[in-house]
Amino acid sequence: MRSSRRDFLKRCAAVGIGGFLFSNKGLDVTLGGRPNIVLIFADDLGYGELSAQGCLDIPTPNIDSVAENGIRFTQGYVTHPVCAPSRAGLMAGRYQHRFGFEANSGPEAYAADNYGIDPKEVTIAERLKGFGYTTGLVGKWHIGFNPATQPQACGFDEFFGFLSGANDYFFGERKNPMWDNGVEVPEYAYLTDAFGREAVGFIERNQDKPFFLYLAFNAVHLPMQAIEDDMAKFPEITDENRLIYAGMTEAMDRATGDVLDKLRELKLEENTLVFFISDNGGPTASTTSSNAPLRGYKGWMYEGGIRIPFMMQWKGRLAAGKVYDYPVSTLDVQATAAAAAGEKVLGEWQLDGVNLLPYVEGKDETRPHETLFWRSGGGSKFAIRHGDWKLVLERESNKPLLFNLAADSGETTNLASIEKEKAAQLQAIFDEWSSQMEDPRWVRQTA
Repeated sequence: MRSSRRDFLKRCAAVGIGGFLFSNKGLDVTLGGRPNIVLIFADDLGYGELSAQGCLDIPTPNIDSVAENGIRFTQGYVTHPVCAPSRAGLMAGRYQHRFGFEANSGPEAYAADNYGIDPKEVTIAERLKGFGYTTGLVGKWHIGFNPATQPQACGFDEFFGFLSGANDYFFGERKNPMWDNGVEVPEYAYLTDAFGREAVGFIERNQDKPFFLYLAFNAVHLPMQAIEDDMAKFPEITDENRLIYAGMTEAMDRATGDVLDKLRELKLEENTLVFFISDNGGPTASTTSSNAPLRGYKGWMYEGGIRIPFMMQWKGRLAAGKVYDYPVSTLDVQATAAAAAGEKVLGEWQLDGVNLLPYVEGKDETRPHETLFWRSGGGSKFAIRHGDWKLVLERESNKPLLFNLAADSGETTNLASIEKEKAAQLQAIFDEWSSQMEDPRWVRQTA
């Protein structure tokens, strides 16, 4: 039986967390030797919207530096094509379908009473807190509104941000409350800048001990709001929406740079594992965010909805400028962080993710994942990737489509009628997996 969050924390207390722990090599490591973990999560950032990903009109030098100083994953995936389920899978390191988290909430006021991450799940914050880390969330939560599912009930020592799925960037227009460790506060700064400021403050306060920082931007999610000075940096962009989007991206890149600069200033850079990931594909029609060269958008099971920018650096350990082409997933963040902390990833955790370090260091040349799954609406939409083959059922089709992603990453040629045995094989694998998942616990509420 899978151990619960409560069982995990009891075991941590029993072994006296706060002094020494065993590493996965069987050696004692002091807490001071553990690397810091920084997870930067963008919101609705399309696959093609960073300079490192091929974007030509909006430079993102600070975000790109994570890839330049580490690894860029060309086939990084999230577990769902919309915000909240994707974040729930990231936090748990397990398919969110295992605990019925298969839909967004809708506006907080109308959310289902049982909406939120299952309190039995051990989040990455709880995992690292159990290993002696100080944990902080700055930004968007969106995976629980009830007290038992809010950040500080889910392993975060500090929380500055908002609970809902979106928020206005400017103070006078902000509709959802801002919280600072349980106290509602006014925030007068442009929200992306405020999150950068608070992230830097968390690093400064905790520089002498290992910390986990989850910086969850709401940029570049709607509403379209940018600072005039940021938009002025792009005089060549004439489309109004694209110009606003450029300003929003500029602010996120600047805030990311502030965090990376602070790590460098405090001489923490070489002992910090940094991730930069987006939560799902870009909603092109509403924000101009491009998922090129992939098909589809946010909310779709095509690659444009689920394949996202995914980068990782650890300057004291990982080689710089590497490009990794096998599929990886946000499911892998928790296992990778635990291993980086010197811990053995235990089978009893029942994670769906894997420790990526042996793969990116060339110690394991196999695929981290042979098969990945996606499901929405209890199976009304789904996708499975098995090797380089992908079977996908979307709203526009009454039967699954089959693609070979090695030859056709843009999913332009449906091979289901030609490769019938392959389509049947993937359908059977998906059906077996899906039968082990929970039914969705709620549907998105709009009123």
